[in-house]
Amino acid sequence: FLLPFREINLMNNENFSLHELLLEFYPELEDLEKTKLYKECKLVFIFDGLDESRLALNFNTRTSPRAIVEKRSSVDVLFTGLVKGKLLPSALVWVTSRPAAANQIPPEHVGLFTEVRGFNDQQKEQYFRKTITDESMASRIISHIEKSQSLYIMCHIPVFCWITATVLQKILIKNSAESISTTLTEMYIHFLLIQMKMKNQKYDRKTKRQRTKLLRSNSEMILKLAKLAFEQLKQENIVFYEKDLKACGIDVCEDTEFTGMIAEIFKKEAGLHEMKVFCFVHLTVQEFLAAVHVFICYLNKNMQELWFFFDKPKGNITLQKLLKKAVDKAMESQKGHLDLFLRFLMGVTLESSQDLLIGLIENTEDTTESIRQTTEHIKQVQNRYYISDEASVNLFYCLLELKDHSLYEEIQRYLSSDAHPGRDLSSSMCSVLATVLLMSEKVLDEFNPKRFTSSRSDYKRLIPAVRCCRKALFDGCGFDETCCEIVSSALQSSNSPLTELDLSNNYLQDSGVKLLYDGLKSSHSQLNILRLYGCNLSVQSCESLSSSLQSSNSVLKELDLSNNDLQDSGVKLLSDGLKSPNCKLKILRFSICNLATHSCESLSSVLQSSNSVLKELDLSNNDLQDSGVKLLSDGLKSSNCQLEILRFDFKHFL
Repeated sequence: FLLPFREINLMNNENFSLHELLLEFYPELEDLEKTKLYKECKLVFIFDGLDESRLALNFNTRTSPRAIVEKRSSVDVLFTGLVKGKLLPSALVWVTSRPAAANQIPPEHVGLFTEVRGFNDQQKEQYFRKTITDESMASRIISHIEKSQSLYIMCHIPVFCWITATVLQKILIKNSAESISTTLTEMYIHFLLIQMKMKNQKYDRKTKRQRTKLLRSNSEMILKLAKLAFEQLKQENIVFYEKDLKACGIDVCEDTEFTGMIAEIFKKEAGLHEMKVFCFVHLTVQEFLAAVHVFICYLNKNMQELWFFFDKPKGNITLQKLLKKAVDKAMESQKGHLDLFLRFLMGVTLESSQDLLIGLIENTEDTTESIRQTTEHIKQVQNRYYISDEASVNLFYCLLELKDHSLYEEIQRYLSSDAHPGRDLSSSMCSVLATVLLMSEKVLDEFNPKRFTSSRSDYKRLIPAVRCCRKALFDGCGFDETCCEIVSSALQSSNSPLTELDLSNNYLQDSGVKLLYDGLKSSHSQLNILRLYGCNLSVQSCESLSSSLQSSNSVLKELDLSNNDLQDSGVKLLSDGLKSPNCKLKILRFSICNLATHSCESLSSVLQSSNSVLKELDLSNNDLQDSGVKLLSDGLKSSNCQLEILRFDFKHFL
């Protein structure tokens, strides 16, 4: 059963039994027997768009399952009852949401979490080459986007790729220059202008008009939409209803209101029982128009509209104060719903943006000094150690939107320096460094987080850099098994450059190695060297590693498992992988692994295997005894044995 929240919202003030709710969406259920449906059938409920929900969700409410099934309840109680498993425990529940709203469901009620990230780097390029038929034009657009840190990261959103392709094609036709300075905000202003021109030609049947006149003639509707965007963003709503539009002066009865430009940036859909549902073509369009509304209110000295940012507004509000308060407001948001709005607000204050909006904006303002002070404030906030990673990165994007690249250039200096830069990066700057590395096309030969900071908590902020280096030295960084998930994901990336990874002396445990297994068996993995010295591993880790060595995609050539409690049973499991025809492992280290005689029997079998390619074996600091060496000698005498280096600790053979 597919149950969209944008339609469930319309039932927020009514009570239903579960069956009555389903009948609203699926009237054909009337013909089915209830007992058979709820007791014999396997049911799946798909609640689509939690970020669009206006329900007051309370997962702490205690309601008996029987009461929910047999009596009418509010829709939010039915939903939480299904998610908690109190109502129809055998039913499966799938909830979709934008990331910002996903935390409305407590973790203990989530069985599986899947993140859809949008386009990867390869798909971004594929999109532009398929969308733009002119190969030369497509190449120029791709080149421009890759040079713009702000735009490149946004292109993981398919709709943004469409907006970018629409805008840059128009700009490049008129401008033959290879380099075009276009911020994220300027991109959306150009998109707005393009939609107005289309409306002007198609619906108004008028010839080309100068940009200022075009903006002025459409200003009334744009300003109404901008007000709607801001009012609903404040309430964290991305889906609207007739009453919301009427509150902003938009007449839903007028078909002309929803033609031309509006059709491209604002959508009207038929909801349940022909109820009208509205939304912007994408959340970013709402966030952009909300920022335009706030800046125009500032220019027009409409201070009441700006009270949202101030607890107790006093007197005249300067632009510097407004931007500072907007930064603080966005930082306070737990869901990050004001992050992109803040970037747009910064961008629209630039004089270049104001010039593009003349006609919509009647009174421009010299904002140079306000912007200078705002960038200084952002940098001061960046140096705080207690702001979240997400907030740090968003403030970095805000600086780029203000065309301040000083922070980006500072990060580049840290990366290009061979020696330690002389001072540790702050926690927020570590987050920015990781982001810059992920945005860059450059692949580092070696990445060692200790070059940038001495804080263990900051090492974790830098682990995403594993995606863009050939050699990653993360030994003794205080990692746990959760970091292995990031590493595994990097190994599965289609363009993973990682060939050497040192995770020694971290508390990874068997659960961490199990996560690594998915990456090691990936056809994209290029990892040749893996060091897991002193990672609190046991027998189960050997089972995961043995399976990865048997994979047809295995490329691992060196493995260090020293100082882990693997025991003889662990070596026996690993020997199955070592004897596999797919295994390419040449160097294996088992120092201090609590091994005894039986390990030698397993390893002797490996050396006698026709598939073994082992060249170096370290068995130091294990209680193998003479009987173990005798067993191992059978393997050493085999014609199949390729071992060249064997290490023992001879104090065990006195």
